[in-house]
Amino acid sequence: MNQKITLPSVTATKGAGDTAGKGLSLLHESVSLPAAVVYRSRLDNNLSWMQSFADSQGVKLAPHGKTTMTPRFFQLQREAGAWAQTLASAPQAVAAAEAGIGRIIMANQLVGKRNMALVSGLKAEWGTEFHCLVDSAENIRALGDYFAAAGQTLNLLIEIGVPGGRCGCRSDAEAEALCAIIAEYDSLRLTGIETYEGVIGGPEAPAKIRRHLEQVRDLTLKLHAQGRFGGQRAILTGAGSAWYDLVAEVFGGADQSKVIPVIRPGCYLIHDKGIYLEAQQQVRERLGDSCAVQGDLQSSLEVWAYVQSMPEPGLAILTLGKRDCAFDAGLPQPALHFRPGSARPVKAPAGWEVFHIMDQHSAMRLPEDADVKVGDMIALSTSHPCLTFDKWREIHLIDDDYTIIEQVNTCF
Repeated sequence: MNQKITLPSVTATKGAGDTAGKGLSLLHESVSLPAAVVYRSRLDNNLSWMQSFADSQGVKLAPHGKTTMTPRFFQLQREAGAWAQTLASAPQAVAAAEAGIGRIIMANQLVGKRNMALVSGLKAEWGTEFHCLVDSAENIRALGDYFAAAGQTLNLLIEIGVPGGRCGCRSDAEAEALCAIIAEYDSLRLTGIETYEGVIGGPEAPAKIRRHLEQVRDLTLKLHAQGRFGGQRAILTGAGSAWYDLVAEVFGGADQSKVIPVIRPGCYLIHDKGIYLEAQQQVRERLGDSCAVQGDLQSSLEVWAYVQSMPEPGLAILTLGKRDCAFDAGLPQPALHFRPGSARPVKAPAGWEVFHIMDQHSAMRLPEDADVKVGDMIALSTSHPCLTFDKWREIHLIDDDYTIIEQVNTCF
């Protein structure tokens, strides 16, 4: 297979960031609102906190890039010590490879010839160490045939799932059968076992997740004893952003002469004041005094908007809507209030609340005597950063004085 593979270009995102807006101030109305901003000091805090956590637990960190799809942030995670980058699709993997990420886990099955061609191309062009998931004989045979024709070897992780969950084998026997099929192909290499525990829920979730992780760990060690990984250490990986502590404990406690334990949280980098704040509080409760890392994650993302109308007493309409921020896990909420010409933003009072959101507008309820005017600026915190980032092509990195340090591009 000698056809030339044309990779999608993300050239605008692969560098160190755009300095075109550097030095502009949000407070001087130098930026068109609404605008998404990330505080660099909080981003740095989160980079350091999670990497320090992984190091303290003896596990590798392969942060999931789907949250931000911002190659500049991938580079910062690598510089902070990340072992690999996790992505969800072949085009996302291309974006990471073009940004200089040398080891990629695609935490998904690689299905379809065009997607296989993209991966073949990134391996040929950048020499990327690429791993993807499999859970079926059909997919394995398609991959084996494609990469044999391309003269390449593809690294595979067998995915282990749960009944009623998402992808993945439902039993050890299924996984062992897939090992035998992989071994038929010189173009395929089994490099580890993967799972995603986040589909396990309910009031007994922690205990169920622990049992599942232990089963996955034990299966990996059994397959290693059978020589399924060619005598190499097997990648043993799991962990979204809610249960990474349990994954680190169970996988990190395995014999590391046989496995490389890897966690893959993604939302930690941005964090939020909604579902991931709650998840992190539960992580800290489970860790208790055993957490060796000082401080905690900080919500680093805000979306700034203007008050554009005060049509009724106690009602302010903002220039921000569903096209600008996540609304699937709670509505954005006022964090700061700033009147152009004043010294600094002030904390939004507790009584202010966004209660309704439309495509391009949000409705904020506040006391009838609140000192708010058309033209005032409101900074809003969000829940679920993944679905705010995918609405923006440009994110402003700001310092603690609300001045732009650099502008970074997303590549959704």
